[in-house]
Amino acid sequence: MNWKCTCAYDGNGLNGWQSQPGGNTVQDFIEMRLEQIFKTPLRIHGSGRTDAGVHAKAQVFHFKADWDHGADKLERAFRSGLPAGIQVYRVQEAADDFHARFSATGKRYAYRLFEGWARPWEARYCWELGRRRLDQFAMNAAAAQLLGQHDFTAFSANRGDGSEDNPVKDLRMLEVRRKGATLTLVTEGSGYLYKMVRSLAGTLVEVGLGKLTPQEVREILESRQRTNRVATAPAKGLWLERVYYGEAAVEPAE
Repeated sequence: MNWKCTCAYDGNGLNGWQSQPGGNTVQDFIEMRLEQIFKTPLRIHGSGRTDAGVHAKAQVFHFKADWDHGADKLERAFRSGLPAGIQVYRVQEAADDFHARFSATGKRYAYRLFEGWARPWEARYCWELGRRRLDQFAMNAAAAQLLGQHDFTAFSANRGDGSEDNPVKDLRMLEVRRKGATLTLVTEGSGYLYKMVRSLAGTLVEVGLGKLTPQEVREILESRQRTNRVATAPAKGLWLERVYYGEAAVEPAE
């Protein structure tokens, strides 16, 4: 049986999604709980890796195991034995060929910025800008330069583990929305390179501060080279919001 699961997590204090020798990752904690439930080690496969400190509202993973008690009971079994910052809130039986990563057709991320100093319970989940103020219109003009299918090497980073990804991605949405002192960068695309969203966010902030122009952002994209002109935004402001399979998105829990 192939199980498709959706989870949410608070990335603060976690070492990211992917299992590591030192543990303390979302994958490690979920696999430990599965071993308790099924009495045997099981491997899960996520839709993608999120860095240490990055949050998720609707991360998707799958695993294969026989279970005769239905999806509801399996979902209930996940409600205990996980850290408070990790929640598996949807469990469904999936087709045998479903793969959380390779079946995905796109993702949506959001990056949160705050002009000023956020309240303590909000500061853990956004990039505080202090006295700096952003030009939203210039940021959106630069974002428009990045839409479409491009080689995004200039906005990626080396994982350092020898892995490689196709640098050509289709960026379907990239815009900056404002609500008072909060600005949210929302992006949807076919996929993202390592640290790509944080690099896009950091670069658009540079535009908003008047340190880069929209045309210079286009030149950076076309250079296909990572340089120190591309800033990387802090992890704590980034959220994985949705994963798409076909035309449908796996929606976050209300």
